[in-house]
Amino acid sequence: MSNLYTVEELRGIEALALAELPLGTLMQRAGREAAELALRILSPHHEKASVLVLAGPGNNGGDALEMAIVLAENRVNVSVLQLSSRKPQAEESRLARKRAISTAIKWEDALSLQDTIKSLPTRQWDLIVDGMFGIGLKEPLDGSRFQLAEMINAADCPVIALDVPSGLNADTGSIYGKNGIAVRATHTITFLGNKPGLYTHQGKDYAGEVHHVRLGVDDSHFPSPSRWLNQPALFSVMLRKRRHDTHKGTYGRLAILGGAAGMSGAPVLAARAALHCGAGLTYAVYLKDPPQHDAMQPELMYRAAHHFDFSSVISVIGPGLGTSNAARNFVKDIMALHQPLVLDADALNSISAETELQQILEDRRGPTILTPHPLEAARLLNTTTEAIQSDRLSVANALAKRFNAVVALKGSGTVIADRDGKTAINPTGGPALATAGTGDVLSGICGALLAQGWPAWESALAAVWLHGAAADELVRRGEGPVGLTAGELIPEVRKILNRLINEYNP
Repeated sequence: MSNLYTVEELRGIEALALAELPLGTLMQRAGREAAELALRILSPHHEKASVLVLAGPGNNGGDALEMAIVLAENRVNVSVLQLSSRKPQAEESRLARKRAISTAIKWEDALSLQDTIKSLPTRQWDLIVDGMFGIGLKEPLDGSRFQLAEMINAADCPVIALDVPSGLNADTGSIYGKNGIAVRATHTITFLGNKPGLYTHQGKDYAGEVHHVRLGVDDSHFPSPSRWLNQPALFSVMLRKRRHDTHKGTYGRLAILGGAAGMSGAPVLAARAALHCGAGLTYAVYLKDPPQHDAMQPELMYRAAHHFDFSSVISVIGPGLGTSNAARNFVKDIMALHQPLVLDADALNSISAETELQQILEDRRGPTILTPHPLEAARLLNTTTEAIQSDRLSVANALAKRFNAVVALKGSGTVIADRDGKTAINPTGGPALATAGTGDVLSGICGALLAQGWPAWESALAAVWLHGAAADELVRRGEGPVGLTAGELIPEVRKILNRLINEYNP
């Protein structure tokens, strides 16, 4: 499984490894791994390639110098611009520079830095390496550092970032500074432990393709993980083949409550998704005036909320629900039943507006999944979307702990968290999901898995992963990202779910 580690944890891992290895070993391993990635990108004409390596003053710059040494040994035309610092260089970085000076590397003029920065974009580069700043950066890029990031981002060639793109927070995926900048890499090779910030918020756009290398560090140096990159292995225990001797009641009764005026399609999308993901019986329940039937999906049953018994079903509340008094009362009454429950969209908005509903949610005993987007999360925590996005992992954990629930904080790199601190970042999905109704589909998948007896944690992990994987598959076939609709996801999710079940149960 791909574990994720914070900067603080990585410092501890690195210290343990350095204590038992000869000086410079980790830096040389990092440089060699990065050089091998560069050679693969440049292949088959690497001997004719021109590579610009930007080396910072710290250990990240030392990794870059070790990389440049290996590239020069492989007859690549390497130019290095090393940034200076008032702080003394670490011993292993000084040794890397000493070794680099004895090779065929060309050194760019760092003393006349402004002139050098102006000249760099005029030359043709086949690859640029960002080794300016790694996980140690804690402030926005400014001055010449800002200009170098601008230059890299304007270049028409692949860009490899070492460990983390300079300017990006490795823990949160946010760019440092309100109007800050980060290097936009096509590839990031990240060392020791994998970093959460590469997979969520702005990290997804700036890290590019992520390559993780452990540098041969022993497993014993890594703490027990509480953060993961979401993948089927995390929910595989629930991917079971169905027994022959079963019936529709075996796979649960699910009610989708929503459908206020003008939003009648939302419960339909959620209910169709639930049916295709295996719920035995699915009801689309409307506040009033439910449709008679669904011509495209006649298996769905429609009911009026005031005649429906929610005590005998698992519920998804929120798709197209609205925030009327009637909606608010149903949210209150259903939460108090302590049945397994998914709360989405307007159900969350009603809860954020009333402390009484918040208290009922906090006191629930049944499994609960919340699926807020950043604005809904901001309302629940009485803050701003900017604050939510600035530290998505912490926010998801705070929501889960406060409301006694599993939370799927939607967005680029959806974050799944539970009240005990377990956290996963989802790598599937992308801009194809930025269209109306995809959230309704996600809530329906969550509900279907709960209805079939899945725990809330595994239900949320699987639903989010499947939802994104379906979008990815459709995009791969040329059916998106532009113009992909929520309804198209549903049969694709079913196909992937069945494929996973068969893979884990050959």
